[in-house]
Amino acid sequence: MSQSALTDEARKRRWRLVLGEPAEAGCSGMLTGDDLRIDEALSALYDADEPGGLRGGSGSSSPRVTRWLGDIRRYFPASVVQVMQKDAFERLDLKSMLFQPEMLEAVQPDVHLVATLMSLRGIIPAKTRDTARAVVRKVVDALMKKLEEPMRSAVTGALNRAVRNRRPRHAEIDWNRTIRANLRHWQESYRSIIPETLIGYGRKSRRTQREVILCIDQSGSMAASVVYSSIFGAVMASLPAVKTHMVVFDTAVVDLTEQLSDPVEVLFGVQLGGGTDINRAVGYCQSLVRDPRNTIMVLISDLYEGGVEKNLLQRASELVQSGVQLITLLALSDEGAPAYDHHLAAKLAALGVPSFACTPDQFPGLMAAAIRREDVGLWAAQQGVVTVRAEG
Repeated sequence: MSQSALTDEARKRRWRLVLGEPAEAGCSGMLTGDDLRIDEALSALYDADEPGGLRGGSGSSSPRVTRWLGDIRRYFPASVVQVMQKDAFERLDLKSMLFQPEMLEAVQPDVHLVATLMSLRGIIPAKTRDTARAVVRKVVDALMKKLEEPMRSAVTGALNRAVRNRRPRHAEIDWNRTIRANLRHWQESYRSIIPETLIGYGRKSRRTQREVILCIDQSGSMAASVVYSSIFGAVMASLPAVKTHMVVFDTAVVDLTEQLSDPVEVLFGVQLGGGTDINRAVGYCQSLVRDPRNTIMVLISDLYEGGVEKNLLQRASELVQSGVQLITLLALSDEGAPAYDHHLAAKLAALGVPSFACTPDQFPGLMAAAIRREDVGLWAAQQGVVTVRAEG
């Protein structure tokens, strides 16, 4: 068979998989073997009301859904499985299926599943709770394995460089700054600089150098951000030089700092949903500030304020004027551009509070820049991150 014929056959096969049963007339016989089972898995979800669909016939059943979950894990990569699971939960309202341990064990664990379990935390039956906790633990452990070292390295490196050492050991010398400080001592005959002053990186210290306050909106739309924040909060809390607070809020404020040693406990302490009172939450966090110039407060929220906006802006202004580095993350997730209150974000920007969305991969770099007291807005621009501009 010629290469062009093979290409044409492959093209028809792909269109048949994309378009489903309606394309059978024009692509007859294109699917065989595993392709037929892939087509069945796709049809079960995206043609859910048809016979054989997850919602067709006599209605959804746990065994049928469990088999479908096994099929998609067999035939699709993990990233696609996660999308299909998310679509199934949203399109077919299969959340009640998570109350059955055998069903929950068949699901591909991911951030969206953890968010779903968090939202159902109060009504998960006793027989499923241990399985739910095990699923959350699996996701948290995987995220810790991926994110802990970048976060730890970025923060400790920034702390070590934030304090200059004028009597460094050889391994501690910051050569770039040392050379710049001694350019006037250039010796032409030796083609070299004779340094009179050595500038080194700060030595590791076990005393607190920075305080970080994570103030996290626990409304339903911020679910993924809550998951990632708990991971990063746990990592920072394990560093002796960083005192970390984690506060979550809706219309009430809950301080989860004492649970930061175990992100799973943090997540099971979160109650997704409800209203939003950002002003009250920022007011509580403001009361935690002891050393403003060494404090970084990260407000993670879509800024849809249900409290008193005027008071929130007043608090933000007071924090910035006192020397606190106040940063607003409109999302901490991989989900793309978030929905947020553009007007409130612009008002915060006018007060000197940078506002932008951040991915988990970017967050360690953001915290390192804040610890070094760099211009966070400039850092964001260098990363290609779009920040909110002040109005006017």
